[in-house]
Amino acid sequence: MTSISYVQQQRITRLCVRCGLLLMQYGAESAVVVDLSKRLGLALGMNSVECSLNFNAITLTTIRNERCITTTRDTINQSINVNLLVQIQQIVNKTEAVTDNHNNNNNNNKLNHELTDRTILAFDELDKTIYPTWLVGLFVGTSCAAFAYLNGGSLSITAVTFIAGMVAMFTRIYLSKHHFNPFITVIVTAFIASLIGATTYYFDIGNNADIAVASSVLLLVPSFPLINSLSDILKGYVNIGVGRAVFTYMLTLSACVGIVMALVLLRIQHWGF
Repeated sequence: MTSISYVQQQRITRLCVRCGLLLMQYGAESAVVVDLSKRLGLALGMNSVECSLNFNAITLTTIRNERCITTTRDTINQSINVNLLVQIQQIVNKTEAVTDNHNNNNNNNKLNHELTDRTILAFDELDKTIYPTWLVGLFVGTSCAAFAYLNGGSLSITAVTFIAGMVAMFTRIYLSKHHFNPFITVIVTAFIASLIGATTYYFDIGNNADIAVASSVLLLVPSFPLINSLSDILKGYVNIGVGRAVFTYMLTLSACVGIVMALVLLRIQHWGF
């Protein structure tokens, strides 16, 4: 059995927890986080990799020749980035492929160092490029407007919804970049979207003002986190699944608070009736 030094095992441990941390931060479900972190550690020569997840932390242990190294990292919520998740999965697949192709190599210790270096470099070079703010706002506004139009809104209602959705998305991105509390961000975003959408009541615009108000806040529907929370619970990761579900419900409640604040400010009491 090839010997791996303590320092080398430390590097592999840090790399595995980095893999799991990035997956958690950018929206992967718990089963994927655990699976890819374990596969990466095994591909780099560990006998076993154990991974435990909490809502805001990850704990990972690597075992090699009865020697254990454990590390814990806090997670910071980031915007969902499926492209980044795919890149990480590809890195793990390539690392496993290299290991499988060199199983009979006599210089496994040197190979392990080189493979670890290449994998670390691959993580350093992850493409974290995101779409420009103006483009995201434009498409979010268009999607909200399309929903309003499909639900019977007139062109004027559709136009107001487009403006409300676009401005709300710009606001959400701005607040997120400045690290505001996510619940405060949702409240402010919902307030601005509803305030603009509710002008259809105030100025008697279009055929159905309710559609504008309802459609302008669609960008705040936490569909991806809600699906992840349900998936985690069904796959046995109950603790983190419940944590994600509570976080999702709090985001929904925050959106409701923002909507009500806007309607109260404009003294609109008959929304939805």
